Amino acid sequence: MSSFKNVVDLWERLLEIMSCISCQDCLALKHLLPRFPSIHAAPDKTTEPMTYSKTSSWRKIRSFILWSPFIQVFKKHRYPWIQLAGHQGNFHAGEAGSVLKKLDPREQLCFQRLMADPLKDFVPEYRGDVEKNGETYIQLQDLLASFSHPCVMDVKMGVRTYLEAELEKARRSPTLRKDMYQKMVEVDSNAPTAAEHEQRAVTKPRYMQWRDQMSSSTELGFRVEGIKKTDGSSTKDFKKTKSRENIVDILSSFVANNETIVRKYIKRLKEIMAVQESSEFFRSHEVIGSSLLFVHDAEENVGVWMIDFGKTEKLPSGSSLDHRTQWQEGNREDGYLFGLDSLISILEEVHTGLSSSSV
Repeated sequence: MSSFKNVVDLWERLLEIMSCISCQDCLALKHLLPRFPSIHAAPDKTTEPMTYSKTSSWRKIRSFILWSPFIQVFKKHRYPWIQLAGHQGNFHAGEAGSVLKKLDPREQLCFQRLMADPLKDFVPEYRGDVEKNGETYIQLQDLLASFSHPCVMDVKMGVRTYLEAELEKARRSPTLRKDMYQKMVEVDSNAPTAAEHEQRAVTKPRYMQWRDQMSSSTELGFRVEGIKKTDGSSTKDFKKTKSRENIVDILSSFVANNETIVRKYIKRLKEIMAVQESSEFFRSHEVIGSSLLFVHDAEENVGVWMIDFGKTEKLPSGSSLDHRTQWQEGNREDGYLFGLDSLISILEEVHTGLSSSSV
């Protein structure tokens, strides 16, 4: 009975924390956190000692609370995958099991269409719209809710991360971006042309084309955007990661050389590909800037989902893409499946290497 009361008390504290997060009352939250029991704390001699096994309901609930993205919002001010993507300002905590993402009409429409497409099983569930502090958000499934101490990787898919419409707009009315010039020279001071150095600015499409070409996007059809490990450490320094050999090393490190996890990832990716190849949504949309979110934990639970549809555009009626044909301006091919072919092939190489070393 004491164990049950502790569970109830813990959930009550969690609800209070949710309220603090919503109103950004960090001071109140600071006073609430110490009231959470610790599995390492000495037992209270005035109460019945609480015992539980590794798989007990108490430990599962405590793990869910302490490691769910809701607590991470306070500790890191962002969700694990949001930190990787670099757009944490667009997200907020939602109801239990949900996250709120600032509404983008194009992405909202994509999710509405995806909920009626076979791909719905491979994207976050769309749970409608929410008004918060004068802003409108789409409410999405929290993909990390069922994982304990998750490792997360964001992989941006496709051979390009800019829409053809962006190229056309830049030609009609080019806008110079000093911030993107600065990002460029921080990575490679020789990358800008003499004219770009003189004006100390570049156009957005120019920056994005350069970004794709210097990474593995153009050659392999995908690039690793960021990785967050179980211990909370994160890495986004993959801007110059281009070769297949380097990607093999990165993916091996991400899965901690765990053969089972690699095998499960390969299986999941093949399932996604099979559905994409028969999906009316996928066939009729130019999918740009979308990522695959990889998640696993120490218990070898594994998941992969398609995320980020802010640059996904529906094609004109009667048009379709195969997502493997080489992109030439005007054909709108994005290379998504070309990249997925490469990604699966590299993971299979990782798996083969691990299998050989374990013999």
